[in-house]
Amino acid sequence: MQPETTVVIFYEEHGQAHINVTNTDAGPTLLHSKVEHIPEDPELSVIVTQPVVRVDAGQTQLIRLVGAFTEPLKTQRYKRVTFEGIPQKKLDGGATVGINIRHNLPLIIHPKGLPRHSAPWELLKWTVEGENLAVQNDSPYVVRLSERVQLNPANASVALPRTYVLPGETLTAELKAPVSAVTSVTIQPATLYGFAIGNFDAPVVSR
Repeated sequence: MQPETTVVIFYEEHGQAHINVTNTDAGPTLLHSKVEHIPEDPELSVIVTQPVVRVDAGQTQLIRLVGAFTEPLKTQRYKRVTFEGIPQKKLDGGATVGINIRHNLPLIIHPKGLPRHSAPWELLKWTVEGENLAVQNDSPYVVRLSERVQLNPANASVALPRTYVLPGETLTAELKAPVSAVTSVTIQPATLYGFAIGNFDAPVVSR
């Protein structure tokens, strides 16, 4: 099962989102689609209308996601959506070995009325306090980036706990070894649609 894109964007004002998934196998397959919640946001907000559907070989299935919000959104939300092909069993009784391949894509939910920001990583605030590097996201946008962060000018690096920073959240990374004064960090962010833009340098405030 091959999704047409690597990221799913859900705009609240539309009430739904669509994505095409193509069966590239030689036979019919059951397509199982599911929205998965991240640990930091377990609240139900988007559902799949057809969680299981049969897709013939070479055919494309339109998957529809609909909103299940209990109140208007104020910030972007982050989920994952998975698409897994389950081959149908042969009826001749022969032994077969099958491999299920599951695509796990980011799902970004964008609130109604929130301006679209092409570079939300520019809004992050980076600080060093003692032996910790902290990144604070005061914006209403989800920021996705590589876990690895380079410290300048020491040319050392640390790893963030994960590859996304949610609105209103602060992530902390411990500096494993003594590092001289850090003036900036180099990160590798991803755009809303998942494209890497290369390196981005951000200033660091020491406390």
